[in-house]
Amino acid sequence: MGTPTITAGLTHGTLLRLATAGSVDDGKSTLVGRLLHDTKNVLSDQLAAVERVSRDRGLSATDLALLTDGLRAEREQGITIDVAYRYFATARRSYILADCPGHVQYTRNTVTGSSTADVVVLLTDARKGVLEQTRRHLAVAALLRVPHVIVAVNKIDLVDFSQAVFGQVSRDIRAVATGLGVEHVHAIPTSALTGDNIVEPSLNTPWYEGPSLLELLETLPVDAAGDEPGFRFPVQLVVRPQQAALDPALVDYRGYAGRLVAGRVVVGDEVIAEPSGRRSRVVGIDLGGRELSEARAPQSVTLRLADDIDIARGDTIVSPGLAAEPVKEVSAVLCWLSDESLASRGRYLVKHGSATVQAIVTSVDSRLDLDSLSDVPASGLGLNDIGRVHLRLAKPLPVSDYATSRPGGAFLLVDPASGGTLAAGMVTS
Repeated sequence: MGTPTITAGLTHGTLLRLATAGSVDDGKSTLVGRLLHDTKNVLSDQLAAVERVSRDRGLSATDLALLTDGLRAEREQGITIDVAYRYFATARRSYILADCPGHVQYTRNTVTGSSTADVVVLLTDARKGVLEQTRRHLAVAALLRVPHVIVAVNKIDLVDFSQAVFGQVSRDIRAVATGLGVEHVHAIPTSALTGDNIVEPSLNTPWYEGPSLLELLETLPVDAAGDEPGFRFPVQLVVRPQQAALDPALVDYRGYAGRLVAGRVVVGDEVIAEPSGRRSRVVGIDLGGRELSEARAPQSVTLRLADDIDIARGDTIVSPGLAAEPVKEVSAVLCWLSDESLASRGRYLVKHGSATVQAIVTSVDSRLDLDSLSDVPASGLGLNDIGRVHLRLAKPLPVSDYATSRPGGAFLLVDPASGGTLAAGMVTS
């Protein structure tokens, strides 16, 4: 392209994506507000506005939950009904935080907020312990294979900072997590209202020798998507400049634009185009008029290949080690997110990466019972159900097992009539 070659200047390994989850009134928004406030990530005018609203409501203390409950309906009802995203930073790390709602009918939002999370902070009221929604959110974290789960046993001040209560809730949580296959669970006694063990260790829990919530968040290991072996690049657009007729240098330009969802690509890398299986080599990486020598997830770039092969929107360019055999029969776990029920023989659209194909549900095999933590027979799925199904695709897709590749194994089930999302799916074979 005639421009200097540079290396993508990304700082990776310093960003942590976290999501909060839990039942209604467990204190999620207050915890997030406390975290923002105590880490000095609240602007003075924002804090002044929250203090004013708190006074108008007759509250004796500032309601930090208002820092995240931004929708008018949320402020009027005192609940969170949408995923509120916040960005903040400390000296050691940057964070993208998704504050998810607690009502059972908004479990779909929890799936959305947790789908890209490195860690889920699950709150439970120390007075109530493990509830059905606690089990459901743990199940979602397990299915989405979120690397880390932190359980904040909140409102510990309302049980007189009892070590016995914290110990019992922690044991109950770990028993449920083990049953669902969640391997690493960290439990912390917290009070979001008073700030105990949120940013600084609390003097009120001398029996707790672990880190505060922030200390744990700052030290958790994070597997950056750009450091994964190999790369995956769903093609969004084939770039053929319209000005090629006027600029001889662009006559032969053909690029494939999209976003790296995993790994790192370097000029010279061998690649495979899925689902065709055709091979080529990367000869250029373009970003905003510049040429890069490499790119990492989650950058959006344009790749140029050595060979003029047939690649279109919906195809995926991958490194040879990540290439998957295209299949038409798929076993999957669905988190059903719609009021409309799923039944066998239903016809839907499957959106995998940038590809969309027609599909039929050939069978509904089972549903997860949140009380027994076991699969039970089912003929369909309703709102917030989690179940196992088989799908038959109209066109082969190169899907991967979600257990080995989150980007390669994730898909959405879409209503072909309305275009609405019905379910989040994870390929199991």
